[in-house]
Amino acid sequence: MNFHISKTLPKQDFLAVKEKITEALKSEGFGVLTEIDVQATMKKKLDKDYKPFLILGACNPVYADKVLTIDPYMSALLPCNVTLRELESGEIEVSAVDPVAAMGGMGNEKIEPLARDVQQKLEKVIEKIV
Repeated sequence: MNFHISKTLPKQDFLAVKEKITEALKSEGFGVLTEIDVQATMKKKLDKDYKPFLILGACNPVYADKVLTIDPYMSALLPCNVTLRELESGEIEVSAVDPVAAMGGMGNEKIEPLARDVQQKLEKVIEKIV
């Protein structure tokens, strides 16, 4: 099983793709809580060059509340990471964690349907990005 949902986009403005992702996430009930600039962090910490690369910590509060009410230890798996990175070809890869892979196998029957719902929402987000 893959642990991510991914799509590769043709060459385009990186920040424009970030905005498209943010809007697509909003349309599915997610907000972006955190943003990690991998390119800047690796340059600062390791003096290593990376192509543009962001990790967005996305949260759908309705589903987060449901999951945390069932099992507060699931907080270690939140928020859902959505990444975008420029490939060597100039194309941009967009990926999201697969919540079914991350949470579905934890043995809690009440969590699995919620993970599937979030998976479907993140798949719609990825599909919307062009």
